[in-house]
Amino acid sequence: MSVYAYASLRRTTPCPECRSPADWVGVQALVGDSLRWDVEVACPACRFAVADCGGELSDDVREQLLAEHGAAVLCLRAPAHRVTVLRVLRAALGLELAAVKDVLEQVWGGAYVGTPPEVELLARRLRAAGVDAVASAGP
Repeated sequence: MSVYAYASLRRTTPCPECRSPADWVGVQALVGDSLRWDVEVACPACRFAVADCGGELSDDVREQLLAEHGAAVLCLRAPAHRVTVLRVLRAALGLELAAVKDVLEQVWGGAYVGTPPEVELLARRLRAAGVDAVASAGP
């Protein structure tokens, strides 16, 4: 598994049952060909435990992942056909053509960043289309 295939956060949060300090763990992981966000809460005081698997990653938690793990940069290691890269980015990101052209310019300039699993997923999809792409440690 790639070192960029997951990123996690650990926090203490009030237990939903007894309000004692509980352990909260969130993980963004690259599973197969998709991103997954899982959260677990476990309380040592009352033994309450819950897992929410496959949920949505909120913008504020995504920002926390970026703050703790740093951003990854999508790098193309060799010249690539513009149309191929556009097609992959558009399908992966669900963007309209004008927006994906902006993303492409960021990629060409080494400025497209995201969480490590997000960027690794794009790199894998680009490699599957024949583009030599990698996720690397960000700025």
